[in-house]
Amino acid sequence: MGIGSFIRKQFVDILQWVEEGGGVLAWRHPMEDLEIQYGASLTVRDSQMAVFVNEGRIADVFGPGMYKLTTKTLPVLTALQHWDKLFESPFKSDVIFFSTRLQLGRRWGTAQPVTIRDSEFGMVRVRAHGVYSYKVADVERFYREIAGTRAVYTVDDLEEQLRNLVVATMADTLGNGGVPFLDLAGNQAAMAQKMQEHLAPVFQRYGVALENFAVESVSLPEDLQKALDTRIALGMSGDLDKFTKYQVATAIPMAAQNEGGIAGVGAGLAAGAAMGQAMSQGLAQPAKPAAEAAAAADPVAKLQQLKRMLELELITAQEYDAAKAEILRNMAG
Repeated sequence: MGIGSFIRKQFVDILQWVEEGGGVLAWRHPMEDLEIQYGASLTVRDSQMAVFVNEGRIADVFGPGMYKLTTKTLPVLTALQHWDKLFESPFKSDVIFFSTRLQLGRRWGTAQPVTIRDSEFGMVRVRAHGVYSYKVADVERFYREIAGTRAVYTVDDLEEQLRNLVVATMADTLGNGGVPFLDLAGNQAAMAQKMQEHLAPVFQRYGVALENFAVESVSLPEDLQKALDTRIALGMSGDLDKFTKYQVATAIPMAAQNEGGIAGVGAGLAAGAAMGQAMSQGLAQPAKPAAEAAAAADPVAKLQQLKRMLELELITAQEYDAAKAEILRNMAG
């Protein structure tokens, strides 16, 4: 190898990063035993950023475009190196390229059940998983907090940390958000929105922008899942006739497991249907005259029945107050 060939290999005339496939977020240009030629060309492609680092300190940052590297285009590096205006010699600097493209369809999930504190059920152990998308938004912060001095930093390297952030934030958000967990678990879109609101600033601290976050499924303990199913069913109680039909429909598949089969539960279903119909009619019809109401039932028993219906969320607080007031007026004569 001639001396001329050897010298040419010591200088870099073109700085660029040609991404081959995806999966790399940060790539350090190989600079060992090399110097950058003054006036060299820097090419930063769309969805890329380039950072010049001098002795571990971030100097100049370049967005997409083509640049000629001189003291004018490298003002911070020029100041750090104490170059004068006539400086035209090759120079040393680390150059790191970052991919700022959107990383779509990244998966998150709880490897183990997460324990959260719920306002209604106390301590609850849940599993959940879904997808999210993100991108590197602040390359200086990402370099300081995440990539550091590594030659290559990949999506897989980052996502191990991001998944831990998601799980930790999920436990904190759902456990201290003030909204009962069942209300969120019954509406995964609301749950995802609440988690994204809390995760976005956490990601931002590392120079990463959380673009989208979705919850695909929530796995609950069996007893809590039953409570959620009951709450969903009670949501139909605004129409007690529909709620009664729901009870009948859910009870029939279970009848074969009972000792008496469908016949054994028939009487119970009939009684439940009759009770639901009576309650529905009672809420729909106007209040009876005072004398007729007094003859129909004991006022105290009526009040106790109304209170129980309110606790079961079969009637609203407004309906309870109106019925209670009517009974008290009837008692007063």
